[in-house]
Amino acid sequence: MTKVSLIGAPTDIGAGARGASMGPEAMRVAQIGPTLEAHGIEVFDRGNLQGPPNPWLPPVDGFRHLHEVAAWNNAVHEAVHAELKLGHLPILLGGDHCLGIGSISAVARHCRETGKKLRILWLDAHADFNTAVLTPSGNIHGMPVACLCGHGPQELIEIGGKVPAISPKWIRQIGIRSVDAGEKKFVHEMGLEVFDMRYIDEMGMRHAMELALATLDENTHLHVSFDVDFLDPQIAPGVGTVIPGGPTYREAQLCMEMIADTGRLASLDVMELNPALDVRNQTAVLAVDLIESLFGKSTLMRK
Repeated sequence: MTKVSLIGAPTDIGAGARGASMGPEAMRVAQIGPTLEAHGIEVFDRGNLQGPPNPWLPPVDGFRHLHEVAAWNNAVHEAVHAELKLGHLPILLGGDHCLGIGSISAVARHCRETGKKLRILWLDAHADFNTAVLTPSGNIHGMPVACLCGHGPQELIEIGGKVPAISPKWIRQIGIRSVDAGEKKFVHEMGLEVFDMRYIDEMGMRHAMELALATLDENTHLHVSFDVDFLDPQIAPGVGTVIPGGPTYREAQLCMEMIADTGRLASLDVMELNPALDVRNQTAVLAVDLIESLFGKSTLMRK
């Protein structure tokens, strides 16, 4: 029986808008626990992690709230790593996407300890590959992939004990449609594999996902980092950085179902859900619906 652990990380410490701190509770209100239990999954809700409050200050040396971001990510790292050690599948309920640093560094550490390969699917409107030099805002939720690849402040790149925590070759980014000019150049330099919305428009979600999931084997740990702004804002308005032109409901379902078909999903982040900007919790309900598909709910009566 699959054992899933829910870990709430109620902070918007790395974001440019307040409200993602309410994300974990919105997911619980949308019945994430009972929904997974209905599929024969054993769910352990570990409650919420603790961390410093959001001081809402301007950036210092190119980073906003660096000390607080590091504290939250260290807490996330320890919590996610502990669940993986127990053989559970951790679902991190964010919180803003800066927390991907703690979560994915924990997964990478677990893979080093168990001799597994790692594949990361980054479902997002943004590449999140900024650095202090490239971004004027200093919001660290735009930097987690760069930090994980070793480009960022010591306090963040050293979480998990190995720099860089991951290789850019392990990442597949899907749904990208908003990238800063300097960031785009950096993404190309680092060789990230990106299936942006133009690619999905031209080739279709199925083809993008076939390539993103290619060469997975039984020794591969598959991690999905799902930023809710991946979805088109018409169906998912409850996010802080709304970028039109994302995947439709059906495209998102296909994406999740194809991940489920691999049988390799081993850890999940659900990030940037902002109930303060949502309409009657519809984005949280949709996120739970898509997570249900990730865990095997299929629209077709598959044999």
